[in-house]
Amino acid sequence: MDSATQTFHQRTVSIKLWPPSQSTRILLVDRMTKNLITPSIFSRKYGLLSKEEAEEDAKQIEDIAFAAGDQHFEKEPYGDGSSAVQIYAKESSRLMLEVLKRGPKVKEDGEVMQYEKATASHESVFDISGGRRSFIDSEEALELLKPLKEHEKPYTKICFSNRSFGMDAARVAEPILLSIKDQLKEVDLSDFIAGRSEEEALKVMNIFSSALEGCVLRYLNLSDNAMGEKGVNAFGSLLRSQNNLEELYLMNDGISEEAARAVSKFIPSTEKLRVLQFHNNMTGDEGAIAISEMVRRSPLLEDFRCSSTRVGSEGGIALAEALGTCTHLKKLDLRDNMFGVESGIALSKSLSAFGDLTEIYLSYLNLEDEGTEALASSLKETAPSLEVLEMAGNDITAGSAAALATCIAAKQFLTKLNLAENDLKDEGTILISQAISEGHGQLTEVDLSTNSIRRVGARVLAQAVVNKPGFKLLNINSNFISDEGIDEVKEIFKNSPDVLGPLDENDPEGEDLDEEADDEGADDKDDLESKLKGLDIKQGE
Repeated sequence: MDSATQTFHQRTVSIKLWPPSQSTRILLVDRMTKNLITPSIFSRKYGLLSKEEAEEDAKQIEDIAFAAGDQHFEKEPYGDGSSAVQIYAKESSRLMLEVLKRGPKVKEDGEVMQYEKATASHESVFDISGGRRSFIDSEEALELLKPLKEHEKPYTKICFSNRSFGMDAARVAEPILLSIKDQLKEVDLSDFIAGRSEEEALKVMNIFSSALEGCVLRYLNLSDNAMGEKGVNAFGSLLRSQNNLEELYLMNDGISEEAARAVSKFIPSTEKLRVLQFHNNMTGDEGAIAISEMVRRSPLLEDFRCSSTRVGSEGGIALAEALGTCTHLKKLDLRDNMFGVESGIALSKSLSAFGDLTEIYLSYLNLEDEGTEALASSLKETAPSLEVLEMAGNDITAGSAAALATCIAAKQFLTKLNLAENDLKDEGTILISQAISEGHGQLTEVDLSTNSIRRVGARVLAQAVVNKPGFKLLNINSNFISDEGIDEVKEIFKNSPDVLGPLDENDPEGEDLDEEADDEGADDKDDLESKLKGLDIKQGE
């Protein structure tokens, strides 16, 4: 074991990664099945598998990959199992690629099995959002909505976004909506009153709300209407009548704490809710507490977004505790709030419930090292199929990099890693690089920009990702990499220059502004160089 690897293992807690639990194995089969039936460049060339065939192939792939990993583990039973996990992931990826290139199997009569895509053949979408953004008058509204009025199709989804309805246009829409509301399942009224006075906008909302009251919706989007509490109240009759909502979007709506309370009060049931999004509002702590009550009543929640909502520590803790009841959560976005360390620790206690989590966005939450370490330590024990991890702008230093690296090493299905705008420096960057250097065959993007990285850290990180098969972007801009270091990194990516992001904001002299660098820079560089001997990853031809 080289010295850099020894350093990495000394700074991490030993955990047993092999064998994977039965639930983890099942999750992998589900994930591979989903990938095999998703249209791609392979399906266009070789054909798309049916769900049944994909499930059968996925189970066979997992069995073979598990056997390979287990056989490897038997040779080193006293290790932590990380290399066995890497074999497991690599073999799964390799075999899945073979199936994708094989395409559907051939029936006995010689016909290729065709994938019949599940389409809403009995449902129709009426969408007027594609035209130019404009105010519409009664005459234009009558023309636009004519297909609805004529009942030529059983429209189940309507989208009025990007058109601004005034009172005249709303009065035209009202009887039409009344006539079709019993068949509607999805309603998108996002950005449909732009530029109207508050008085007129509220009246329009009331008209639409009354016309749609009682329809049984699974999807409702009221985003981008700057509603505030008055707007929420204007939609009160529609909201009160909804018992079966699965998706609710209230983004960029000026949702204050009072408005959040109103939303929580108006919707009678959220037991079926799978998606709840409150991005870019002015919710604050008290509003977050009201939202947390909705979250707590939503056991099936899969996608929760409460980003850029001015939530501080108290509201963050309330949300974190409520999320602990959401055992089906797949995507969590809490970016750009003022959570702080205590909220991070509270969230770490709920993470164990998120076995299905595939995306987590925790950037700009003031987590610092303490909150980061708590979250990383908890996350490494759950979410085996995690694909996206974002923790940019959290004042993370090398002090918590070991815990973070241990977590990342266990996430073999990561596609995107964003740790930008922290202070990892070379020491932390090396630990992260070591974590992703082996395995992680699905990784496509890594962002460690603005981390006070110098020549050595940049080189090790570049070597760690350059040979990933589908890798698309390494962002190490806005660091302190010397001119020689830049040349080295460019040389590493000589066969794939487009993968290396721009370096126009790199500051080769930046270390001179760091007081510690003045005193210790030379020693640090020598020490890091010694740690990295033997660590070089062979580059492709």
